[in-house]
Amino acid sequence: MGRVDGKVAFITGAARGQGRAHAIRLAQEGADIIAIDLCDDIPNVSYESATPEDLAETVRQVEALGRRIIASQVDVRDRDGMKKAIDEGVAQLGKLDIVVANAGICVIAPWDQTSVEVWDQTIGTNLTGVWNTVQLAAPHLVENGGGSMILTSSAAGLKGLPFLTAYVAAKHGVVGIMRGFATELAQHNIRVNSVHPTGVDTPMGGAGEDSEAATAAFQQLVGTNPRVGPMMMNLLPVEITESNDIANAVLFLASDESRYVTSLAMAVDAGNSRF
Repeated sequence: MGRVDGKVAFITGAARGQGRAHAIRLAQEGADIIAIDLCDDIPNVSYESATPEDLAETVRQVEALGRRIIASQVDVRDRDGMKKAIDEGVAQLGKLDIVVANAGICVIAPWDQTSVEVWDQTIGTNLTGVWNTVQLAAPHLVENGGGSMILTSSAAGLKGLPFLTAYVAAKHGVVGIMRGFATELAQHNIRVNSVHPTGVDTPMGGAGEDSEAATAAFQQLVGTNPRVGPMMMNLLPVEITESNDIANAVLFLASDESRYVTSLAMAVDAGNSRF
């Protein structure tokens, strides 16, 4: 038996990157998957957006493991679309045990060049989108008699980072959502925790040509304020982590191995937040 055998997981931002890694890792350990992703162009970001083909590849890889998966294109800011995806997925797969609120975006800009549009877009996706995910999925976990919710924050949710004002604000807010819901949902045997990665090998986190250009732009900004540069360093001698590193943490928090773990901000950040 797998570590989440017979369970059903709802994962946002599942078309690629960390979201796909979470879907595959949970499926490897016996879970069926409800997956959503925007799969459309995202204004202002410097990396390519996920595509419907990316989501189809996640479906292919989960099904290759012999697990069921229900996938759809939904924006986490769209409450009606989110509720429909969750409710229909649960209707088809029978229940809901695990929620992984993973979808997010990142826009690099100095504080005085962060537009209202970028602020609203980032807060809407990275914070309101997480609230939508948790609030709309929670009734299914209550009905199920319990479960586990894992919210993707960041090292930027534990400390300040430069040139990411909106992102830092949203990711700190995710910790607030986690702690607030953990207190209220505990009576229903629902655990709520957050994971806090450092840079991850995804298009958003530093992999691919687009991200290389973004990294170069970030380094130029650090050149204007070199004292903040060390804040980006990891304590361990690695520049970037792998999606599977985060997926293993998600698996632990989703499984019964962490049955008494709740309201925990788990740093999987190579020591970045310790600086």
